[in-house]
Amino acid sequence: MNTLLDLLSWISLVAGSSFIIIGAIGLIRFPDFFTRLHAASVIDTLGCIFIMLGLMLQAGLGIVTVKLFLVVIFILFTTPTAAHALAKAALHGEVKPLLHHSGD
Repeated sequence: MNTLLDLLSWISLVAGSSFIIIGAIGLIRFPDFFTRLHAASVIDTLGCIFIMLGLMLQAGLGIVTVKLFLVVIFILFTTPTAAHALAKAALHGEVKPLLHHSGD
């Protein structure tokens, strides 16, 4: 049973790390603020959830798991809220999204 938990934990940790690396690549490759914000917020949230899940599996049942679960809940509420606030501030600051038209 320990081997199965370790395997699931490592799969979750590697998946979370991969998502965060993909998000970092998206930050470099995407052309404008809004697409970069999307890459940072969505992929970061998913990567953090997978990493916390892997850490919860490593910790077992206990107070550490409860604390990690509370961190996940905090991340689920704050990351989308912060991304929305940044996008709203950018729109009020007159940052224009990059739009491509096929006729140009």
